[in-house]
Amino acid sequence: MNRRVVGIVAGLIIVAGLIAAPFGLKPYGIYILTLWAVTTIAAIGLNLTLGYAGQISLAQGAFVGIGAYAATLLTTHGWPLGSAYVVAAAACFAIGWLLGYPALRVQHHYLAFVTLAFATLAYLVFRNEEWLTGGIYGISNIPRPSLFGYLLRAPRGFYYFCLANLAVVSFAAWWLIRSPWGRAFVALRENPLRALSLGVDTRRYTLMAFALGAGLGGISGVLYAPLVQYIDPTPFSLLLSLNLLLMVIVGGSGYFFGPFVGAIVAVLLPEWLQAASKYYLFYYAAFVMLLLIVSPSGIIGFFERRFTAARKIESPASATEVKVA
Repeated sequence: MNRRVVGIVAGLIIVAGLIAAPFGLKPYGIYILTLWAVTTIAAIGLNLTLGYAGQISLAQGAFVGIGAYAATLLTTHGWPLGSAYVVAAAACFAIGWLLGYPALRVQHHYLAFVTLAFATLAYLVFRNEEWLTGGIYGISNIPRPSLFGYLLRAPRGFYYFCLANLAVVSFAAWWLIRSPWGRAFVALRENPLRALSLGVDTRRYTLMAFALGAGLGGISGVLYAPLVQYIDPTPFSLLLSLNLLLMVIVGGSGYFFGPFVGAIVAVLLPEWLQAASKYYLFYYAAFVMLLLIVSPSGIIGFFERRFTAARKIESPASATEVKVA
């Protein structure tokens, strides 16, 4: 069967499953599924920065925190979530653009340390500036939005709201990857010097890669705040950035569906294993390590190689049949 047809059929089945899933789940199950949708948006942003543009970042969790606190401070003072959405995304985009400047001078592990320093700085601000963030006491009573007069207070309604946001972000990312910008990102990742010699403005695209990834991290934070309805600095520590990095790498860095699959592994799989065994963390760590040993390119990369190998095996047989005929 044609690969594109298989992809379309599989996509329709997955979308139908995501739409129908809340009807068979309890509120906590819907919460976990909503958390998957929210986290996937941040992972898509990191995949643009790391997977397509090749710029490593350990600051994605900080941008989720900035978006969450920006949305919280605005909505608790009467701003609608739509306005907070725009302000938080724009603020993260601008900060991400500024954070991209060190990437013009340093690369690889040096850049990782620069973004690590920023993530640490952001966490210290979240924790110590009580006048702004509430410090370790956090901020509670974060309101959920209303849509066309309908208050999305119920878990199912807010899940569909987050799923719709994920769909819009996914379409925008899909369009971007297939645009000249996406091709410039890939050229920047593969060989910056060659891309520069071919006329690609590597400076601008490096900054844009950081800014777009940071903006999507901020959008994820905007949705995370009303999901939990209480935020404090703990969820936005370096652990979140490492978890998002895990999602991108395990799912498949540089593959469009990598963040979706990686978020399933990082968000949903531990919950399923916890229900099955008290040693779930051991099984989870063993699965991740074994996966990366078998397939360093992640789950999507593993199936991509298997599919390519199967096509190569079938091709000689097809050619022989044509020749005999």
